[in-house]
Amino acid sequence: MHSESIKNLAKFRLEQAKESLISAEMDLQSELLRSAANRSYYCIFHSMRGVLALEGYDSKKHSGIISAFRQKYIKTGIFPTSFSVAIGNAFEVRNNSDYQDFYIVIKSDVTEQVKNAKIIFEAVAAYIDIQLEENR
Repeated sequence: MHSESIKNLAKFRLEQAKESLISAEMDLQSELLRSAANRSYYCIFHSMRGVLALEGYDSKKHSGIISAFRQKYIKTGIFPTSFSVAIGNAFEVRNNSDYQDFYIVIKSDVTEQVKNAKIIFEAVAAYIDIQLEENR
């Protein structure tokens, strides 16, 4: 059974993911591509952290979160392998657009990234809801 603090942490991280997704969608609509890439990545990142919170896992490094999520949730078949590709792409685009001068963000790539972020968010939100319901 999950403690109340674990449940609250998972819900909080999911709320962070939702806010990032809303921001990514608004930024994409406004043609703010770098910002949309950043926000869609953080939607995915906070979604992963929300699931991992259920196990009491966290990491100070993004790579640690990604690795743990892939190991515990993708390799075990809980989430599809297509999520692994989407996560890797989002991480790379976010890093490049945030840290490389003159990196060009392509609208079609960011559009796909925002779409993937929404898919991952919705799948993770449904999973967390089921886990919290089962562990009442």
